[in-house]
Amino acid sequence: MKNSKFVIDKLAKLFEQGLISSKDLANELVSILKSKRDEIVFRLKLTSKDEFDILAKRVEILEHQINKSKNQKKKKKTKRAKKS
Repeated sequence: MKNSKFVIDKLAKLFEQGLISSKDLANELVSILKSKRDEIVFRLKLTSKDEFDILAKRVEILEHQINKSKNQKKKKKTKRAKKS
């Protein structure tokens, strides 16, 4: 309830200031939501952007290695006995 009241108060303030253009309103709404998101992330003490990028790159490399090993297993064919 507190968060919804915060958003509604921000929207009311925007209308009071005379932001009529929908583009301006959309930009302002996005910036409000981003600030709330950043606040929540800060409270949760999540990783920083740099750490996240490094971890994402590591996961990408591991996925590439897994796909590569799967492809190599597919390429190996079993030997069949010749029919006489």
